[in-house]
Amino acid sequence: MQEILRAYEERPRHTVRNIIVVSVILFLTIWSTDVINYPGLFENGLDIAKNIFKALFNPSWNLLFSLQVDGIPLLMFQTLGIAFLGTLLGAVLSFPFAFLTARNIVGKFNIIGSTIISIIRSFPFFLIALMFVRVSGPGPMTGVLTIGVLSIGMISKMYIEVIEDIDPSILQSLDALGATRYQKIRYGIMPQLTASIISVIIYRFEINVKNATVLGIVGAGGIGVTLLTAMNAGRWRDTAAALWGIIVVVLIVDYFSTKIRRRLVGGRQ
Repeated sequence: MQEILRAYEERPRHTVRNIIVVSVILFLTIWSTDVINYPGLFENGLDIAKNIFKALFNPSWNLLFSLQVDGIPLLMFQTLGIAFLGTLLGAVLSFPFAFLTARNIVGKFNIIGSTIISIIRSFPFFLIALMFVRVSGPGPMTGVLTIGVLSIGMISKMYIEVIEDIDPSILQSLDALGATRYQKIRYGIMPQLTASIISVIIYRFEINVKNATVLGIVGAGGIGVTLLTAMNAGRWRDTAAALWGIIVVVLIVDYFSTKIRRRLVGGRQ
């Protein structure tokens, strides 16, 4: 016990550093509040909030279970399709960026790929969506392209981490055998990466399902169009039906994707 107390007393002290860090955080907090100009609730804001809350327990059941084109099930199916194809596109496009950025593949020349990935990650979500709406017009294809491009940043970064953690002894053995760079990737890297890469793609798909639900707001297809139209028209029961559709699908996707990722990476049930 005395040794523990002695070790505690002799622990490294960073009083000055901690004071500086706390002071900086406090300063930034106070400075940030200066840009907030909150006018308060709208006159009927509480009434709208009450209506939305009530509608959640009494949504438009006919819309929620309708199999028509404008029904929630088919709109959510379209949203899932946008998320899936967009994730697949992003996963494919991320491969060259990842391999051109991983240090153990290209060495010091990784700055080029790293810069490109950082630029892609800096673009706001809705800006990319609006750009594609202008280029290819509104519709599900715009949603796929938007999600595909925006997925490159995150998927590439996660690919890079996986690639840089591979066992170097295998690459050294292939080097000793005179293997080309392509052969090292094909036979030395890819077999080590398959499970982790699939896990990354599934994880990004979870995120993209949520992103795809709001893409319709800018005309990129999916359930977002119905959600925005219903909210603008004050049809809170229709809004609640769309929200329940989103909630149920997101919960199902999260549940199954988590189980799949656990089995892929750790072999857990």
